[in-house]
Amino acid sequence: MNVGYARVSTSSQNLENQINQLKRSGCEKIFSEKRSGKNEVDREQFKIMMGFVRECVVLYITKLDRLARSVIDLHNIAKFLQNKDVNLKVLHQNIDTTSPAGRLLFTMLGAIAEFERDLINEHVREGIEAAKKKGVQFDYFI
Repeated sequence: MNVGYARVSTSSQNLENQINQLKRSGCEKIFSEKRSGKNEVDREQFKIMMGFVRECVVLYITKLDRLARSVIDLHNIAKFLQNKDVNLKVLHQNIDTTSPAGRLLFTMLGAIAEFERDLINEHVREGIEAAKKKGVQFDYFI
């Protein structure tokens, strides 16, 4: 059975593109939600999907960052899936964990994705600090 998981970070974003890609890949059941990936506890559909997948299931996602937001999370999710004998396919990065090379690529791309996210967050913080020095006031905390 092919199972899909789609996620966007905010309610203003659209899940349609991811869901269509997962359907075209043959997913028979798709779990989707509009939640930040930072906190797994808040991702109700993710928890349900992780409980649903079982041996011989292939879990499809469109991109690695839809599944996890850190290398540690990615590693824990991969171990959990491996223990349940669930394979993972990541469409955009062409990752298939049924092979050793696919598992290696999965781990490397997860590290790169986390590095990229950290760089973006650093640039945002720098931009906010520069704006504050110019007198811009913010009504929220980052």
